[in-house]
Amino acid sequence: MTSIGYLGPKGTFTKMAVDSVFNGEMKNGYRTIPECIDAVDKGEVDIGVVPIENAIEGTVQLTIDYLIHQVRLPVVAEIIVPIQQHLLVRKEVTSTLSDIHEVYSHSHAIAQCHQYLHHHLHSALTKHTSSTGKAAEIVSNSKEPIAAIGNRLAAEEYGLHILQENIHDYPNNHTRFLVLSNHPEKVHIRHKKDSEKTTMLITLPNDQSGALHQILSAFSWRKLNLSKIESRPTKTGLGNYFFIIDVDQPYDDILFPGVKSELEALGCQVTILGTYPVYHMLQH
Repeated sequence: MTSIGYLGPKGTFTKMAVDSVFNGEMKNGYRTIPECIDAVDKGEVDIGVVPIENAIEGTVQLTIDYLIHQVRLPVVAEIIVPIQQHLLVRKEVTSTLSDIHEVYSHSHAIAQCHQYLHHHLHSALTKHTSSTGKAAEIVSNSKEPIAAIGNRLAAEEYGLHILQENIHDYPNNHTRFLVLSNHPEKVHIRHKKDSEKTTMLITLPNDQSGALHQILSAFSWRKLNLSKIESRPTKTGLGNYFFIIDVDQPYDDILFPGVKSELEALGCQVTILGTYPVYHMLQH
């Protein structure tokens, strides 16, 4: 049976993403994103699913940096899931907002609800956890008047009460998840793909004038649409960066090799991190 690793424990948005596209596989929750990626690399699981970007908070930098600097795994699919954040409590302990003195959740979830916390729970301390599921677990095991920010699945899994629904600051809240695997033949997603994408890693030879313009030109005149371009430090010194570029079409045998050759002629290093289908999930 195919095994899938995800950022756990139960009740995380990553688990929701896994449940929305896979069916019947063995699923294993991991405490952190690096642990999940390592599990795929070591063969403990066949597939790993990790968050990569949120519409409100931007890139999950831990995922990007770990995949680039520590463990290189092929990206075989992307899942986009709508995110609804709720305020979760133990009903028998906490009945009103004024009771709450601490709020637990993942740092991204807390940031997604900044305005709500500022206006309604400004005196409560915020505590970061490794995942929203972990925050729900902490609240479920506590007899103190504390709360978690998490999803409906977490409330069900840990027997919590939703004190306030939809507390995220912006309604169009979505998260992208990457599906990673060294065995793409084992990845069977039970949905029709919405689009396809290719992700490239480009490293400049040095900090030179007009370098970014030259990189973008290689894509522009070939009419390759870029949905995202992001720079990250190479960790070799100040001012040294690489670029992660998402191209809105699958890899082909003409345009992409041309881009690669043109950039390498400029002294760039070019790596294809994956060419893969994209799946958009609907809110339940």
